[in-house]
Amino acid sequence: MAYLLLVVGFVLLIKGADLFVDGSSNIARLLRVPPILIGLTIVAFGTSSPEATVSIIAALEGSSDVSLGNVIGSNIFNLTLVVGIAAIIFPLKVENETIRKEIPFTLLAGGALLVVMNDMFLQGQGSNFISRSDGLIFLLFLSVFMYYVIEVALKSRQSTQAEEIPKDIKWGKNILLTLLGLAGIVFGGELVVSNGTEIAYALGMSEALVGLTIIAVGTSLPELVTSISAALKKESEIALGNIVGSNIFNILFVLGASSVITPLTVSGKVVLDVIVMLLLTILLLVFSRTNFRIGKREGAVLAIVYIVYLVYIILRN
Repeated sequence: MAYLLLVVGFVLLIKGADLFVDGSSNIARLLRVPPILIGLTIVAFGTSSPEATVSIIAALEGSSDVSLGNVIGSNIFNLTLVVGIAAIIFPLKVENETIRKEIPFTLLAGGALLVVMNDMFLQGQGSNFISRSDGLIFLLFLSVFMYYVIEVALKSRQSTQAEEIPKDIKWGKNILLTLLGLAGIVFGGELVVSNGTEIAYALGMSEALVGLTIIAVGTSLPELVTSISAALKKESEIALGNIVGSNIFNILFVLGASSVITPLTVSGKVVLDVIVMLLLTILLLVFSRTNFRIGKREGAVLAIVYIVYLVYIILRN
């Protein structure tokens, strides 16, 4: 039964993502806002909702390894396989603002995570943990990011007033498409995670490994299918904006909310995974600066990097 529900989850994710990209990109046009900003906000928040649900539930149940592994594993999956596959399908155009502000903000969020989780090294404490006050700082960082996104959106709206919008693009239809797509993404993600985890535990995998692999990949499937859908529709700004925005939301909102609910204990192995995540963010920034696009070659490199990382963590655990 778990295998059947897993397949149903995949179908819901793929169809939901397709509807979500259509609806949100049309809403962007109706709002006269560039698609990159819709990717950074509505699409990113929507596709991060499975991570939020899983990590908050795990935090409430005292499973810090699952909560942290889910977020860090999801971010690494996004930076490598999601960007890689999307770029292989259709080279991703990178906006100047993404290179100058959004990817560096992702790097800042990752750097802040590395600092707050290193209590043993920085303060000489007996164990590493992310406290409630650390979580509140993350949520404050998120509010700064949202203020920036809204400010840019308002400026962009003023500069694109003259653009004509096709008459067949209607508010009601696209809001409905977006909501239906989001429902498919969230419900499909839940089915994939719960049944994928059940299968993984039956195969004898550890909690930390399940968090970094099965749950991380499962909760990142919305980002994967949404970005692939966006790449196929040549909405490359939504594809990259979705990934960058999701990673920011995962750290600042998901871990922020989880640690405010209950402080998260951090194992030594996870610190190394955060360093890997930061290095991959720098690599994405370097690739983005090459002709303001991420081509098929860079996409292939990122996809291979994920396979190497996956082999490493399976052997490590």
